Parts: sequence; structure tokens; C-alpha cells
Amino acid sequence: MKAGIPSKSKGQDLKRHLFGTDGIRGTAGLAPVTPELFFRLGQAAARFFGKGRPKPRLLIARDTRESGRALDNALASGFADGGGEALKAGVLPTPAIAVLTRRYKAQAGAVLSASHNPYEDNGLKFFSPAGEKLTDAEEAALEALLAARPSGAEKSRPPLGLVRDLPEAADAYRQFVRSTLPKGTSLKGMRLVVDCGHGASGVSTPEVLRGLGATVHVLHNEPDGRNINRASGSTHPQAMLKAVRRLRAHAGLAHDGDADRVLMSDEKGRLVDGDRMMGLCALHMAAHGGLPGRLLVATVMSNLGFEKALAARGITVLRAPVGDRYVLEMMKERRAALGGEQSGHVIFRRLLPTGDGLVTALQVLSVMKKERKGLAELAGFFTSVPQLLVNVKVAARADLAGIKPVAQAMAAAELELAGQGRVLVRWSGTEPKARVMIEGPDPRQVERLAHGIAREIVHALG
Repeated sequence: MKAGIPSKSKGQDLKRHLFGTDGIRGTAGLAPVTPELFFRLGQAAARFFGKGRPKPRLLIARDTRESGRALDNALASGFADGGGEALKAGVLPTPAIAVLTRRYKAQAGAVLSASHNPYEDNGLKFFSPAGEKLTDAEEAALEALLAARPSGAEKSRPPLGLVRDLPEAADAYRQFVRSTLPKGTSLKGMRLVVDCGHGASGVSTPEVLRGLGATVHVLHNEPDGRNINRASGSTHPQAMLKAVRRLRAHAGLAHDGDADRVLMSDEKGRLVDGDRMMGLCALHMAAHGGLPGRLLVATVMSNLGFEKALAARGITVLRAPVGDRYVLEMMKERRAALGGEQSGHVIFRRLLPTGDGLVTALQVLSVMKKERKGLAELAGFFTSVPQLLVNVKVAARADLAGIKPVAQAMAAAELELAGQGRVLVRWSGTEPKARVMIEGPDPRQVERLAHGIAREIVHALG
């Protein structure tokens, strides 16, 4: 199967300079992630989301990075300066804002986080009143408003707004998460390991799981502002896997910094990624009439073995560009109830419009309970095709398909795979890296082809 350079979703080619595939992201203190810019973004957001309202409302949360408070204060102050009401919810998982924007009737939500990136980075992503991430067109329009000088009609200042804390937000989110399971659901008797990655999940995941009756062993939940994602969480799940084996737990959970994703461990201490979680939930939903059209939306990164195994069971896997908002876009177009990414972003659209690591884990644990099966059995429905992802950090970006040696290496790899694998080369939307992914029947061949393309990128771009 041929992949090459992934095609763009509708609107993905709009002129956006600040926003990438998952909001604004960069080194905290350096443009664009500065208090000065976030203050101006707050002002622009008050105009953009207010649309003539006398006092628009913005709900703001952050993860545990040390830069979060300064950026939080700047965004809230800018929004209030623009005449809005900024509600500061403190440290919360990103999906909490998708939920609480609706609960508190906010015109928008904002999360300050750089997800799985190291603590030096930070970022910003906005949510609509419906709890969905902004479209490319909306982000482009917000950027244009930020860059434009106010017109004559806008020069009169709106009355100063206000900033207030929302300490009850964390409990409201935990209540929502519990409501995604049928009343009376219990995890009593389950031993679980949770790796919080020193991030935002520490305020929700352990408490919710214990409240459902599980015995929970918590790892990496002592955030100090600088240890978020450090040798922990979903980017470094080894400690979680080891603890599951040592404690003979039924399963493990590992979150990223803002907890919109999760990777799991089965009872044997083996990693269960997004493909396997999506797949086992899809099979359960289909068996009980809960998978409309027998469709599941994944991305171009999902394993070929996953797609083939579900096809053999009558479930069609559609592929969207990388990025959970592009997954949601396709889910809405095709009226799919389930979608997500191999990395652990999974969207249960009937529950909420974005990925939520805790909700995903609860759905998996619920299937385990209902089917009275271990996670190893449920997640073992397919054999992975050998796949390798090589990240290439270079000095500058360029059109990879337009670089002749790179294009030739890709074409040669596709010819050698002869339809038995895939070649995918793309730029990361959140980091200055090119990502080279090869799938094929022979792991040694996959490694050789991936590193060959990576070398050509380095030679061309430095």
C-alpha cells in the first residue's frame, strides 16, 4: 500500500504562522510562547469569540509546567482587557476544558500545555463553545485578527472585564468522567498502575479510579514544574510496564503531560497502544450495535495489521491526516462514533468531541469487565506489521517531496516493498522534526529503508 507524503485535510493549507496541528507550541519565553504575545492573543480572543457580546467568557486551564502560571496570567489579563470574563480553572487535563466550556457556558476554552514535550516548551490551544478544537480556518482568522490594527469602529475600548478563579472545576470534570460509565459500574477487584508523568492527570485519574473501587498504585505524581514527561508517562512507559509485572496488576495506564492520551499495559506488562485500544473497543461496540456503519477513523500512522484484522471482521478503517482534530473532522463527515491515533488519542464521539486519556482507559477497563477477559486477550486481535518511525531533526523545513534525493529514496522504498508495506514521510506539526515511517514484512528491510530516507533528509537539509 502506497502512502508517500500525506494529503492535507480541508483548510489545512490556510496561511497560519502561529498555529500548528495542535495549537501554538514552542520554547517558553521565546516567540511565540511569551506573556506579551499571549496577552495580545487574549485581547484578540475577546473580540474573536465575543462577536459583539458585551462580556464573552473564556475558560482557561494549564498543565504543571513552571511557565504555565505566567502564560495563564497573561492570557487571562489580555482577555479581561478586551472586555471578557476569564475563568481560571488551574491545573486540569486538556479534555476537561472541552467538557467544561459547555458546562460553564463559555464562548471558548483555552489550555496552556505542550502535551508530551519537555518542560522547557509550552503552548496554547483553543476550544470552541461546543468543546471542539478550532478549525484551520478559525485559527487563521484569529491570527489575522491578532495581526490587524483595530478599525475605527473598534477603537473605543470595551469596559474592563474580570478574571476569577474556578476552584470547583476539577471536581466538575471528575463528575463528568464518572458519568461516561453506566450507573453502578464498579472496578472493584482490579489492581491498576497509573503513571501520571508528573502532569495534569494527577488531579483526576487516581481519584476517579479509586472512586470506582479499583486498587491504584500511582507513579510519577510529584510535579515540580520541571519534571513533566521526564522519563515517565506515555512517552516513557517502561516504569509503568515494569510495575504492572511486579505488582501483578490487571492493567496499567500512562498519560502524557496534558492527559488527552493514554497508553496501557496488559496484565503481562506488554504495551497496548491506541490501535489496540481502538480496535478492541470497536469490536465490542460492533457486537452490541454501537458502531454506526461499522466504521472506525484512524490516521495514516496506524498499523497495517490493525486495518487488515478489523477488515476481516467487517469493520472498515478510514485514515485521516495526523492530528486528532482531523480525525474528528472525518468522524463527523462519515458519522463515525469511534476514532483516534496510534499514540493514544482516542475519541468516543458520543461522550465528548476530543481525546481523553482517562475516558479511553475507562472504556477499555469496562470492556474487560463486561467480557470477563484480560487485556492481553482483548488487545491481541491482530499481529502488527513491522513498523519503524524515525524522527529526523534538521536545521530548516522544506518541501520533502520536492527534494530530489529524498523523493528518489521514497520511490525506491515503495518499489522495493512492492505493495506489501507503506512509506510515509511528513513534518511533525508540533516539533522541528521530519518523521519517516516505514512498514513492511521484514523488520531488517524496514529499518534499512527508513534510515536510508532519513539520511537523505539530513544530507539535504542539514
